[in-house]
Amino acid sequence: MLLTLIQKEMMHHILSVRFVALLVMCVLLIPLTLLINYRNYQQDLVDYQEAVKLANIEETTVNPKMSLEPEIEVSKLFLKPTPLSVFAKGLGDSLPSYLGMTRNGITQGPPSTFSSPLSQLLGHLDFLFVVGTVFSLLALLFTFDAVAGEREAGTIRITLSNAVPRDLFLWSKLIGGYLVFVVPFLVSFLFGLLLLVWQGFPLGESDVFPRVLGLTAISLLYIGVFFAIGTVISTYLDSAKTALIVVFTVWVFAVLITPRVGFLAAKVIAPARTSQSVYMQKKTMRDDFDAALQAEKMKIIMETPAEEMSAAGHVARVIAGDVLNEVDERMKPLEEEYRQKFQEQTDKLDRDYKRETARQEQVGETLSRITPTSSLIYLATNLTQTGKRKMNNYYQAGERYYDMLDEDLFSKIVDHASMRMYNPETDIVKITQPPALATIALGETFRQSAVDVLLLFFFAVTLTTVAFLKFFRLDI
Repeated sequence: MLLTLIQKEMMHHILSVRFVALLVMCVLLIPLTLLINYRNYQQDLVDYQEAVKLANIEETTVNPKMSLEPEIEVSKLFLKPTPLSVFAKGLGDSLPSYLGMTRNGITQGPPSTFSSPLSQLLGHLDFLFVVGTVFSLLALLFTFDAVAGEREAGTIRITLSNAVPRDLFLWSKLIGGYLVFVVPFLVSFLFGLLLLVWQGFPLGESDVFPRVLGLTAISLLYIGVFFAIGTVISTYLDSAKTALIVVFTVWVFAVLITPRVGFLAAKVIAPARTSQSVYMQKKTMRDDFDAALQAEKMKIIMETPAEEMSAAGHVARVIAGDVLNEVDERMKPLEEEYRQKFQEQTDKLDRDYKRETARQEQVGETLSRITPTSSLIYLATNLTQTGKRKMNNYYQAGERYYDMLDEDLFSKIVDHASMRMYNPETDIVKITQPPALATIALGETFRQSAVDVLLLFFFAVTLTTVAFLKFFRLDI
């Protein structure tokens, strides 16, 4: 009996206009977006390679006894694009294209879209957007009249009067509609993958194929959640027109508004400084310390006995270096003291900044997870290595690289030495090369995203249960 009811429901959807709309969306959107984004990835990869090549032919050694301005970038850590960005751009276009290493701290280069900012004005068009926005709406359109439409037409009485159990009736609605929906979706996605492979996409790599498979699974689960939402609305309302209005309203709030409101509220609940403001604070502190050291140096010079400050004698001593060498020796402990103070204050500034941003992000993520769309986005971007985990790895690699340069180079630079005598063979410091970005294994990705996986299952199971409980109590 269940199979018969499922076949009937499938034929009902296949012969409807909504199925035609689904086919058009599947045939046009999925393969097209995959191909376009793969072309964009190839261009981003070329830009990355050219930037790295240009950086490698620049100065690779520094003499710490020579003057080095605090704002000069001695090296850069570039962000390499990932091939999985063809499915979800995520944070890839908003992250800085490189992290510059200066004595004042880490600067951020322009994002990868800096050359064409207007292209991102209307947002991304990728597989994640198609699933999260377009197919969630289509899923609601497939289910909004599953029960309400039959109640309004009176056909549900006839069906249930033939001794059809209510649970089988509702299961046939869910399963039949879902099968009609996901088969074109999977076929078009498979066709898009074949086109990508034909273009050279590395689908067969050990770290790529399982992630694509996982992305497909969570997409099907997400579509199932919206089938459950539409079914709940349909069981609670008598009119199909009213149900249509309600599902549109729910879709707008669930997909377009709530995920964004969470982070807007987080900025009010847990405000945080920007990275640029922190960098400017470090620059101000260094300028203050430099001014204080310069004042100390002038004070030491002024304390030199008067006979040593005569015009002719002073010139002779400058050439010989006697007086200024003595000044430099007295300045060394002051340099070390001020360097230690600067390091302590900047470390505290960095700790406070990290604590503020981490709290703001945590509040924003928690509030946004009210809707399943946020869970899909977090899961998909983590799987495609374009989300928060990639961002954290990028910035952590930048901090590690800065610590390496600070130990090898920045801590050895003397700003207030009058005599800069150096040996070109022994005093040259080779700039340490940037470390490679760590890649999170697939198992670790799912472990870190367990909350979002469980939330999607929770939404699907809970909403389906609510729909059945309401349908069992429904007065036909």
